[in-house]
Amino acid sequence: MLQRNHVRLVWRRPYSVLERTRSVAWTCFCRATVYELYEGGGRAFLRRTVQLDGGHEIRETSLLPISEARVIWTALLSGRAR
Repeated sequence: MLQRNHVRLVWRRPYSVLERTRSVAWTCFCRATVYELYEGGGRAFLRRTVQLDGGHEIRETSLLPISEARVIWTALLSGRAR
């Protein structure tokens, strides 16, 4: 559930900065919106995929240090960020 005082994340179009990243955490693909945490090369980002009837829309946060991305990931899951 989204909290009243949540932080709004900036979602951008995907870009290929890191060659080797891997999804290390994700929400259920049974939902219309899926969130994933990607890590690689000491950096991380969050990916949001909105599954639409005509395809899907992917957006990502900017690159962050892994520790900071994990804090944002926890905030996202608890409704303190969106």
